[in-house]
Amino acid sequence: MKISQYKIEPGQNIDLAKNTETNLVLVFADRAQLENDISKSLTPSFPNAQIVYCSTAGEIMKDSVSEGTVCITAIQFEKTQLKTSLINIKNYDESGAAGKAIVSNLAGEHLKHILVFADGQLVNGSDLVRGMNESLQSGVTISGGLAGDGARFEKTLVGLNNDIQIGNIAAIGLYGEHLEVSYSSRGGWDSFGPDRKITKSKANVLYELDGKSALSLYKKYLGDLAAQLPGSALLFPIAIRVGEHGQPLVRTILSLNEAEQSMTFAGNMPEGAYARLMKANFDRLVDAASGAAETCLIAFDKTSPQLALLVSCVGRRIVLGQRTDEEIECVREGFGTETVLAGFYSYGEISPLGPNAGCELYNQTMTITAFREV
Repeated sequence: MKISQYKIEPGQNIDLAKNTETNLVLVFADRAQLENDISKSLTPSFPNAQIVYCSTAGEIMKDSVSEGTVCITAIQFEKTQLKTSLINIKNYDESGAAGKAIVSNLAGEHLKHILVFADGQLVNGSDLVRGMNESLQSGVTISGGLAGDGARFEKTLVGLNNDIQIGNIAAIGLYGEHLEVSYSSRGGWDSFGPDRKITKSKANVLYELDGKSALSLYKKYLGDLAAQLPGSALLFPIAIRVGEHGQPLVRTILSLNEAEQSMTFAGNMPEGAYARLMKANFDRLVDAASGAAETCLIAFDKTSPQLALLVSCVGRRIVLGQRTDEEIECVREGFGTETVLAGFYSYGEISPLGPNAGCELYNQTMTITAFREV
């Protein structure tokens, strides 16, 4: 595997030398940059590559985080085959059906892993992952994330080659026995207050907890910060747990509806599940990023991967503020200098929690997928 990286600053022209060996290019960029028909500039530079685009809430490259930039990671897989698929959510009744279609498009002999990037506003990430899981071949894993739009939450863009638009879902199938993949997802948030039962919801829209307005209860807990909603909601996500011993899943609030007294989340909020408020613990957030890197290394017998894809949540970036780079630096320290780091801040992270775990949609986590060709 050979990897090159390029960062294009705002206002800077894209003028890269022609590279005919690269077969996959990952482009993580501010939404405004992708709206400038960026594909016309990149396609001639990588004529033999599949180019995947994803808008962000911050771009991760090497050891730092930037915003308003175009971060390009050009990969030459030497022993791994790849195939891409692009669909749009408007052509499906719901996100689960879209997930099944993506897997069907990529199914084949020796499929090892699927990377998926989806619109962060129009795609229900929970249902997308459910649909993919239901159609997945045994032994195949999934990771990726939901596109971001800074803290604006207006619209997000995903693309493949010359098709970049809202509603898109792009996936990359990686095939062959020479590719090793490891993954991990960690949060680091502290829970507070009692567990409350979700008594009324529909998909990712929450109406009631313990038979009372969820929005009113949420505002009560936020106190003075309620006046800063919906922005302050990123500081106080909600963890849900299905069943007595279910694994908690953290959910980020995307929007509020005062008329309906409802809250819309980045993932489903199933009735009967238990919900609990979360709050930030700065040191634990950073430590969680370090822990995710350590878990990835276990699968590689402590040998550094060649590439690590980092997908972290916009909420973590807002909470950490000027300390955001620290979670990237912790990952770098864990992997060492030989691993290429790339990624973005998202509206949802897609990954198994760790080895032998099923794929889930997460919010407010640092998710890492590490790759190595052998």
